[in-house]
Amino acid sequence: MTDLELATHAALAAGTLLREHFGQHLVVDEATHHDIKLALDKQSQDLITQILLDARPGDALYGEEGIAGCSTSERQWIVDPIDGTVNFFYGIPHFCVSIALRTAGEICVGVIHDPMVGETWTVEKGGPAMLNGRPVKTSTRENLAESILFVGCGKDEEALRTGIERFHRASLKARKMRMMGSAALGMAYIACGRLDAYIESRISLWDIAAGQLLVETAGGKVDLTPISDDAWSIVASNGRIPIEQII
Repeated sequence: MTDLELATHAALAAGTLLREHFGQHLVVDEATHHDIKLALDKQSQDLITQILLDARPGDALYGEEGIAGCSTSERQWIVDPIDGTVNFFYGIPHFCVSIALRTAGEICVGVIHDPMVGETWTVEKGGPAMLNGRPVKTSTRENLAESILFVGCGKDEEALRTGIERFHRASLKARKMRMMGSAALGMAYIACGRLDAYIESRISLWDIAAGQLLVETAGGKVDLTPISDDAWSIVASNGRIPIEQII
């Protein structure tokens, strides 16, 4: 089984788990003002970890719910077991599983799986970006007035303020704005031309690792600025619209 096939298998297995629990009673491990952590987040990551590391026991795994495997390995799986946990908790069917493989510091495999819609984006370095086995490309829109943008607002006060200010500026210029609740799905939507850009001032690596490779392979552009070891500022687009007008 190739790395891409393995990542896809793990994402589909986790997606089945999430779909089975969607709309059911959920155990909340932690609740803050702007976020929720579910017991299912950890259960999903544990399942992914077992599948990946049983097949690749020498690898490392870095996920939203913790790290596992061989910490010195140059092969590191980057996992978000539920990207869009708040959506999931409130019964909004817009969330996904995101898995990437980083080798020697470079993302080389990415999988984003939406278990409710039944869509799976896959990519490996050197190959095409795919949606359910068919190649996809970013949109060809060049005019901001014809574009749909996704602006994330983060969870802390500064990130929220920045996101709302950007949303306001962009809403005066773009055709439509969206706040969707899943960074990974937002980037997958850019890769297949549904959205034209995604901006957020603070986001974690596991949210965007698979999406970065997808967008870039599909013809788009991703600019990441490190904020801390675990957080980044991101501007992702189809590579054509003048995103600098709103940031």
